[in-house]
Amino acid sequence: MPRPTPVPIAAARPKKQHKPSPGKENHVAGKPVSSTVGPVANIRTRRERPCDACRRRKSRCVIHEGAVLCVLCEFHKQECTFVQSPLPRKRKVVDGEKKDSPSAQKKRYPVDAEPPPLALPTPTITATAPSPPHQSPLGSVHIPHLGETLGLQRRQHSRYIGLSSPFDSLLVGLSHFDARNESPTDLGTLRRVNDHECFIMLPDENTHEYVDEAETLAQVEQCVGGHGQALLELYFRIVHPSFPIIQKHLFIGRYRNGDRSFTPALIAGMYILALNWWSLDPRLAHLPKPDIARLEAIAMSSLSRSMEKPKLSTVQAGLLLLQRPEADNWSLTTQLVAIGQELGLHLDCSGWSIPMWEGGLRKRIAWALYMQDKWSSLIHGRPSHIFSANWAVQPITDEDFKEEGDGYETRAEENEDEQEEILRGQTLFAQMIGLTQIMAEVMDTFYTQVAIQDFKNAGKNSTQLILQRAKPVQIKLRQWHERLPANVKMNAATKSKFSSLGYLHLAYFATEITLHRRIVQSLAPDHDPYGFFMIRNAAKTRLISAMDFVNRLRPEHLQSFWYFASKINFTLIGTFGSLLWVTAPAQEEAEFYKTRLREYRWTLSVSSNRAQFLDYAVSMLDASRGMLNNLAEKPSLAQQISSAGVPAAPKRNPNGVGFQQNNGDGSPMEGQMYGSPELRRMHSGESFHGFCSGPNSGMNSLEGSVQGDA
Repeated sequence: MPRPTPVPIAAARPKKQHKPSPGKENHVAGKPVSSTVGPVANIRTRRERPCDACRRRKSRCVIHEGAVLCVLCEFHKQECTFVQSPLPRKRKVVDGEKKDSPSAQKKRYPVDAEPPPLALPTPTITATAPSPPHQSPLGSVHIPHLGETLGLQRRQHSRYIGLSSPFDSLLVGLSHFDARNESPTDLGTLRRVNDHECFIMLPDENTHEYVDEAETLAQVEQCVGGHGQALLELYFRIVHPSFPIIQKHLFIGRYRNGDRSFTPALIAGMYILALNWWSLDPRLAHLPKPDIARLEAIAMSSLSRSMEKPKLSTVQAGLLLLQRPEADNWSLTTQLVAIGQELGLHLDCSGWSIPMWEGGLRKRIAWALYMQDKWSSLIHGRPSHIFSANWAVQPITDEDFKEEGDGYETRAEENEDEQEEILRGQTLFAQMIGLTQIMAEVMDTFYTQVAIQDFKNAGKNSTQLILQRAKPVQIKLRQWHERLPANVKMNAATKSKFSSLGYLHLAYFATEITLHRRIVQSLAPDHDPYGFFMIRNAAKTRLISAMDFVNRLRPEHLQSFWYFASKINFTLIGTFGSLLWVTAPAQEEAEFYKTRLREYRWTLSVSSNRAQFLDYAVSMLDASRGMLNNLAEKPSLAQQISSAGVPAAPKRNPNGVGFQQNNGDGSPMEGQMYGSPELRRMHSGESFHGFCSGPNSGMNSLEGSVQGDA
């Protein structure tokens, strides 16, 4: 909703001109100064002293824009005066061992003080003329007005008010809203974002985390030993392009200007992920690596406390901490989903009265949370917490990645290669969202309790029912793969740079395997022979294609950023191979899968030198191999043929659609039937061969599979 010209930040009052102390904000009438940090729009600047009553209470004096009284004086129905002189503040000098004591830390960082800049090397900022302001629904800004945002304010946080809550929408509509669409109440400040949705803004100072935040930030920086800037450069170079849930230029601009009012868990999460590439930075490689265990403990503790005052940074921090290769926290995922709903991330924010750049950021975070929930559901085999009936987030677009208008318009221009990598990362992120939606449909179609009961009730017809439900999902999956942009295909040039394309294509194979896995599980020994072999051949070629993909990964893929689910997705390939081994009807086929799994294990163990998280997949393969030691010996294929005979030759589907042979990259080769040569080799007693080679060594598409015959 467009707003009129912003009102002044605080009510006009007589002020004494004080010379600002170093490190404090120097903001007058909203004009930017090169050495400052952006002001908070609805809280008075540091140059304004508190009123007499708030000074006596030792409370923060907050005045909403356009108001005459501060919040507390208005609440207590008393006069808000500025008559008394400030009391002299005694500063106790601490040194030695006392300097690091908790009591000394709290005295150095009082509640009403801005967190001091940490002792970090920051580049010198030269004053430059501001860029032309970007027009947004909230007015023109030159520097970040975080107070204009809904989910990034520094001194207060928002909570979504649902339709069935005590705040009835009709009653809320009777409230008087100012130019900022805010209405103060005894319980908090109502913030209306459109005609239907409303939030309540609550002060952070009532939470425990607010007091300890500066001290926690100091601990985080102490852990990385003053190398925070180098770690952030690694993060934005390797992780951020394909997982863009941070407002990059806003974050960098605040950091370089000395602003350290970040959520400790967020910046700790960025450091933790960047530490995976510590040895690749020439400035860091020869130095001892920071204690990552201590940093993780601080981050998780800070994240837990920040949930008392949830903001977008809380969800960002949680998502980053869950990207650690060793992270396996189902409960944290469910907590983040709940916090996202509390922040309204499940809603359509396209028409809200918030800055346009915040709308794009909210959508990116929302879809990242959606993917976290859905892939966690798959790898843990547990119910998802996000349902389509309550998910109103619009599809992500190119506009949602633009950061113009966040206040830092003067930013370094990327060269052509950097722009290409940024575009590739954005495309990768968007394509992963689309693939996740298809994967979620696979889970809803085959792995919910309702679906499991349907297949159980179908009895001997369960395979036919599964194939009928699989066809539309398989068509969507094939179309997604066919429409992949050229810059995110595995054969796209990487120009000797890290490439995270591997996690997207691995997720595609994991989705295919999850679909075929359910079909293979439903097969019964007395199933129609032709349909039985066709289904198993589709599964076999799917497995070979996935293993071949892993075998072709290059160092620039292995050493790049991998999405959190990748560790399990690599494992699922081995699990699928073990399933086909167990259900193989003949000894020759079982030996084929045994050989392929041995080769796959070797590939993973060699690749783990560059991607250590692959050790988990190797361990799972070993565990599965141990379970297979008790597998009974299977009869040979010759014995089965002599007793059962050869199945009749297959008839082509009257619709002209059958099992299709595919290229090595997974794309289908139209007009070719697949399966018959393999069937002939199986019936003639020929042994299976290793990885297929050549252009026709890909997968089977299940689209149009076994209609009428199975």
